[in-house]
Amino acid sequence: MFQNFNSIAHPDQGPPRLAKLRSWIIDQGLNGFIIPRSDCHQGEYVAACDERLSWLTGFTGSAGFACVLHHKAGVFADSRYRLQVQNQVASTFTLVNWPEIKLHEWLKSNSTSTAIIGFDPWLHTVDQIETLEANLVGSNISLQPCQNAIDAIWTNRPPPPEVLAWEHPSKFCGESSITKINKIASLIAGLGADLGILTLPDSICWLLNIRGADVARTPIVHCFAALSSDGKVTVFGDQKKLKILNLNPTITLLGWGDFETYLANIIGKIVIDAKSLPKAALYALEKGSSDILFKNTDLCAIEKACKNKTEINGARNAHIRDGAAMVSFLAWFDAADHSELDEIQVVKSLESFRAESNLLHDISFDTISGSGPNGAIVHYRVTHETNRKLDSNSLLLIDSGAQYWDGTTDLTRTLPLGNPSLAMRQAFTRVLQGMIAISQIRFPKGLTGRDLDPLARAPLWMAGQDYDHGTGHGVGSFLSVHEGPQRISRMTDIELQEGMIISNEPGYYLEGSFGIRIENLLVVKQAPNMPNGDPRDMWSFETLTFVPISKNLIETRMLTEPETLWLNSYHHMVRTKLAPYINSVTKDWLIKATSEI
Repeated sequence: MFQNFNSIAHPDQGPPRLAKLRSWIIDQGLNGFIIPRSDCHQGEYVAACDERLSWLTGFTGSAGFACVLHHKAGVFADSRYRLQVQNQVASTFTLVNWPEIKLHEWLKSNSTSTAIIGFDPWLHTVDQIETLEANLVGSNISLQPCQNAIDAIWTNRPPPPEVLAWEHPSKFCGESSITKINKIASLIAGLGADLGILTLPDSICWLLNIRGADVARTPIVHCFAALSSDGKVTVFGDQKKLKILNLNPTITLLGWGDFETYLANIIGKIVIDAKSLPKAALYALEKGSSDILFKNTDLCAIEKACKNKTEINGARNAHIRDGAAMVSFLAWFDAADHSELDEIQVVKSLESFRAESNLLHDISFDTISGSGPNGAIVHYRVTHETNRKLDSNSLLLIDSGAQYWDGTTDLTRTLPLGNPSLAMRQAFTRVLQGMIAISQIRFPKGLTGRDLDPLARAPLWMAGQDYDHGTGHGVGSFLSVHEGPQRISRMTDIELQEGMIISNEPGYYLEGSFGIRIENLLVVKQAPNMPNGDPRDMWSFETLTFVPISKNLIETRMLTEPETLWLNSYHHMVRTKLAPYINSVTKDWLIKATSEI
């Protein structure tokens, strides 16, 4: 099994750990301390030794932070995680609805008139600290960099991961590391800089064609890097894990402790990403005589996001194998006695079918298997404590994915349990209509995901419904399942470009009752000219995911004729593409599941 079901949330430990932290804060002459979810690389997923937020509060979500004052402790979480916070965190902590309530607003409302708030400058970006400082001007609240408070009180802290990094073969990458290095070096030179600093491990792994196992589910190795405009690379990290890089003569490998000294001694124009560079790294740069050029995007981000032909073909092939595993699971699930199943059994069964796939490395995140009200918890992770029998006359939401050597998958299907209500079927149909709208849209070049996001929500809006997460996120190539900067969201200004892989996942969630989400992955491609259309360049989407959508949850009378045609065409492609890879029993099920409506 890839996934275990042990809970790492210990709400009962929160109060004594909070008391210990407050004693430390007082001893340091501080009035508060900020505890982010992220590590020094700003990753969504962190190693066990970096689970500081979870260790203190019990909250295991992949986004959020805490701020502890002498008399109050807030856990800041967005709408995806608020139910989770309520289930995982002791009452000594207060849930703060973030980003509706900003940290500076909360500090002004809850701090004493003059307060010093500590923070670890390695765990906060330049942009985060400078924005917070600007918003605190005139408040008599100041920020003070200091050692990490959690590290100071965390006994029995897990050691850092030690798995060696490995080369990702060119047959999967489609481009040599030398080519990538020269491309980004030219970008640095074009900005008028001498050197670029990289701190995001997925970008460095992409650049150097390496992978690792420093965090669960995402094959990265932790490191920092500096790339000069003439193509020389210096990598900072655990030299034992990164020894494979010694084979490349353009790369100099140094230890973690060399990074600050290196930054302090740079001479020249340095380009940094203020949204990912740790504030501590900027402090080191400012000790030297370098000229700093600020950028708001990682240097590798766009090149990494725009997949080459090899990566796109790999994604297609990975999704076919993944689709075959999924339909084998769905055929098993349809034949099973649902009254005898629980959420964990569902996850184990799906894993058993995936495990038979070629080129499988890992799952891409812990499978979400939410029955009834658990389905309304957007990022629900089943544990032995939360596991429940499947509800009757309700819905089961399954969001899962896999890491294959040639591609990363992520898909969600909502399945009927018994006889779901009319309200459930109507909501499911609206979500499907939104998913279809994104799938078949053509749009002019230059648009962002913000421009497309309303298309997915319109059917729900017309019924007075909505969902509180983005419609889509970027996906890496045997890298992070949540890859930036591309996404479909009202929060983005990043232009969609050819080769970007992105999810399409509208949903609807009724707290305490059920959750619905339908998710496919798409890749941006050139749209063919229309016979009577304008002579302008446009993009469209190619669907990568091929798994049936539950027809018996669809209120067919609500669908328009073009929506029905899209669904029937999609199911025809699912049947055609997957039939050669499944057994006869599953094939019989697939023929019925993909018949026309």
